[in-house]
Amino acid sequence: MKFGDNLRKIRKNKKMSQEQLAEKVNVTRQSVSKWENGESYPEMNNILELCKIFNCKINDLVHNDMSDITSLDEEIIMKAVKFNEKKQKEVKILSTIIEMIGKIGSIILKVAIPFIILTMLLVPYIVNNVEVKNNEIIFKTENIKIIDKNKIKIYDVIIGEFDGDILENEVVQMFLDNSNFKIVCYVEIGMIFLLVDIILMIIILSYVEKLFNNIKNNITPFTLDNVAFIKKISYLIIALIIISPISGIIFNLAVGISSSENPIELISILEILIIFSMSYIFEYGYEIQKDTNGKIYNP
Repeated sequence: MKFGDNLRKIRKNKKMSQEQLAEKVNVTRQSVSKWENGESYPEMNNILELCKIFNCKINDLVHNDMSDITSLDEEIIMKAVKFNEKKQKEVKILSTIIEMIGKIGSIILKVAIPFIILTMLLVPYIVNNVEVKNNEIIFKTENIKIIDKNKIKIYDVIIGEFDGDILENEVVQMFLDNSNFKIVCYVEIGMIFLLVDIILMIIILSYVEKLFNNIKNNITPFTLDNVAFIKKISYLIIALIIISPISGIIFNLAVGISSSENPIELISILEILIIFSMSYIFEYGYEIQKDTNGKIYNP
């Protein structure tokens, strides 16, 4: 079925006369008649207007196999091709950049995992071999022979395992008020949650990488695979956000040392809603790409 036949069929299905259609498109009735008889073809802006009027896809007008597109005005075709090439190039560049960021971020986080595990192994040794003297946390001289004149300040080491907002004197007070066992448990639990955070971020970045790789390599970003990736990213970000208050509760229950973990903030909830809503936008984009036969439009 040719373009003109498609146009005539859709117009009649909408119970619209040639005069009515011509008025809506802002052309003469003779122009509509020539389109339907194959004597001439509308310009691209008129084709888009026809799609808007009939609430249909371009594919519904020019047929499924797109064979009729070759009979359209060459200038119109070239404009459409150049526009698509420009947009596809921009999308490919942006997708490649984001894909690389996800890949590099994932590698950096994976490299951090062995260091975190090593730190977890060293924490019991460090905590059991320090003492508080003159409001300073130092290594016990009887256990360490010569390291910086037998006195090493380890505020940075200890604070690094705790919340960054804890002041040095609070760390000192923590050593004075709690047993070494409690402190070791506190730090180890914190490191476990940090490890879980990093693993979740690695998985999130891997999905981001896959998402933008799909966008880069496919004609359309609106695919069901991409919808699934966005939903998974949203679920993982939810898990990442709720870990913080959960860790604070576990600190209090298991160790008895209060944690200054922040509650879930409103901005975090908004971020989740925005990302999750993207999945519905992509799902909607997938649906509107279908023509009247339920097939995906593929230019």
